[in-house]
Amino acid sequence: MINWIIYSLVYLGSLLMVYNICGFVRYARRISSLKNWGGKNRILNIPIVLLVLFLLGYLAVGLFGEPDLVIAGILFGGSIFVFVMYRMLNGITDRILENEKVEAQLIAVEEVSRAKSAFLASMSHEMRTPMNMILGLDTLALKNPDLPDETRDQLVKIGLSARHLAELIENILIFQQEEDDGNVVKEERFSLKETLDEICDQISFLCEQKGLDFQFSFSKCANRDYSGDKIALKRALMCILDNAVKFTDAPGTVRFCVMYEQEREAYTRVRFVIADTGIGIDEEFLSKIFQPLTQEDQSFTNRFGGSGIGLSAANSIVKRMGGTIEVESRKGEGSTFTVRLPLLTVGGDVCASCAGCAPDQSEMCASCAGCRHVRDTLPQEQRTLPPVSLAGKRILIVEDMDINAEIVADLLDLEDAESERAENGLEAVNKVKASAPWYYDAILMDLRMPVMDGLEATRRIRALPRPDAATIPIIALTANAFQSDIDATRSVGMNAHLAKPADAEILYATLREWITISREQKGGL
Repeated sequence: MINWIIYSLVYLGSLLMVYNICGFVRYARRISSLKNWGGKNRILNIPIVLLVLFLLGYLAVGLFGEPDLVIAGILFGGSIFVFVMYRMLNGITDRILENEKVEAQLIAVEEVSRAKSAFLASMSHEMRTPMNMILGLDTLALKNPDLPDETRDQLVKIGLSARHLAELIENILIFQQEEDDGNVVKEERFSLKETLDEICDQISFLCEQKGLDFQFSFSKCANRDYSGDKIALKRALMCILDNAVKFTDAPGTVRFCVMYEQEREAYTRVRFVIADTGIGIDEEFLSKIFQPLTQEDQSFTNRFGGSGIGLSAANSIVKRMGGTIEVESRKGEGSTFTVRLPLLTVGGDVCASCAGCAPDQSEMCASCAGCRHVRDTLPQEQRTLPPVSLAGKRILIVEDMDINAEIVADLLDLEDAESERAENGLEAVNKVKASAPWYYDAILMDLRMPVMDGLEATRRIRALPRPDAATIPIIALTANAFQSDIDATRSVGMNAHLAKPADAEILYATLREWITISREQKGGL
């Protein structure tokens, strides 16, 4: 009975060793097929040769030896050990290969994302360039007082259609940007007041064009610095405000209020309220309002424009930032959107003057008259820094395309401003070097140009050893309109970024503002 057990262990161990040898042969072939080893894959044959020698030893003991129970147990245990090691090696290899596969998929996704972003950036540039020409020429043509009424009406319709197409391009890019961002939230210090000022500058202009009354008030929480995604916040609020302007007819009102609901040591819960007296939203449609590409009535597209993307993008951004959006509306009476966001407080004291104002700042104290967001609501004669006229100001246009440069020059000429042109960044740097200090009042800088791009040109101008190098307004006027492009312009010292096609009035307003600031820094107007 003992002999039967002994020889059973020896021969079972031999059979298991045969299985192990076959397994290692398959494993060696599998590893060899994964990449070109250049002949070095022969090392994989060593364990196979050793296992064959072990097998021969098993058979020799079984056929010619007289093994006892200890030897038989050792031989069988050796086969079990090799089997376990073989299975572990296969499992580890499977896991490594799976991880490599996942990494390869992630790399592929990143490559696709980069390729898509590069494609969108290129397409954005290519689409914005002809749109800039169409809108620029349309604006210039409409300035002709001798146009027949029929021709003027046709040009107005061309302009409206072109602006609608430009807005559609912008919304598609915003929607795509949100899809690319996913759940990524930037955490960087930013000034909420500065962000709100930038928003109000743009919305004030849109309301003025449409004949709407724009009212805004910020509580003292706006004067602090916070940590968060400034660009995403601005994008979300702009989408909602733009929607309010779009669906409100003159003489309507758009209100924008910012206040804090809850303040703790680490964060402030800020409430942004955007209300309008527009067409309102049917109660049954409110549940669908944040779905992409949806509008309550398709006839609104013809009457008001829009693509149904803005509110969806805003909702996505707010949720990504840990906030909420609520909407109340009545058909024919208007809508109110309330955005609540938790913002991390990172410092920045409330100025003594603003701290004395009412919480909603509906009544401003006299000492706040110097604040920019208050100054913009005051009559022209009461502003501490009235914007300068562009008449007689000398603007350097840095643009490689002749037609674009001609359009900008003609637009400036309508304001009696003088202009010169540089065809690339290097020529612009040389022109500034050769000019006397304060010769140029501002520079309109394209980004994508041959010889030297606008970013490098700006770096070199800012580094020039001359008194106006740091303060001369340099404004990007470019078809490169992605957030990465805006960030790049700021990093090199540009003062503002205008995306083509730039509205003529926005161009004028931006030039006036920065020339005014530059003159103040120089020491007086």
